[in-house]
Amino acid sequence: MATTTIYLVRHCEAEGNWKRLFQGHYDGKVSELGYQQLAHLAERFCSVKLDAVYSSPLTRAMETARAINRCAQLPIQQDDGLLEINGGAFEGKPFAELPILFAEAYDKWEHDPAHFTAPGGESMQQVYDRMRDTIDRIARTHEGGTVAIASHGCAIRNYQCYVRGLPLSQVNSVTWCDNTAVNCIEYDSGFQPHIIYLNDTSHLPEGCSSFMKQTWWRKNQEESK
Repeated sequence: MATTTIYLVRHCEAEGNWKRLFQGHYDGKVSELGYQQLAHLAERFCSVKLDAVYSSPLTRAMETARAINRCAQLPIQQDDGLLEINGGAFEGKPFAELPILFAEAYDKWEHDPAHFTAPGGESMQQVYDRMRDTIDRIARTHEGGTVAIASHGCAIRNYQCYVRGLPLSQVNSVTWCDNTAVNCIEYDSGFQPHIIYLNDTSHLPEGCSSFMKQTWWRKNQEESK
């Protein structure tokens, strides 16, 4: 029975993470900590035999894909289906300003993300559907192989919701993953996904975690319990 293995990796820390900006399609630079994270991620993946590497086209994801690919030296295939949510008018704005500028939409982002759409942006339902469809397609393209994918926090959260068998309405019960966290999913011969592990950051030494330097994510974890 052919099993297809997908390693889905969140990008390294970038400008929007440490500045606390909404970085959907905002293409900020990788931070100094981000490059430290990438060095440890590259070491982790040097022991994994990969057949393909895919990435969102945004810089922070591509830099992550390059680190994953450091030993494999495969062509990195960019796929728009792996992009972060398009935040429309939220893009590049400090999170502290969003409740003032867009009170209703920001309340949805925080408390009812399944029904969130930023002004001029992409709906959460669109992200859920495209991440499901894109990664399912990649798995079918590489049947029996091992594939690494670099994507983004909100996009991965939606995919995790899908592989847990949850409807989008329960996406707020899915916690955020840290920068360079690795998720391993196996697709069976019928192309049904099965979770091997989620949100693993065992490659990061103490002091290299973005979450250890931030507090915003703890609120989400408490609400999801």
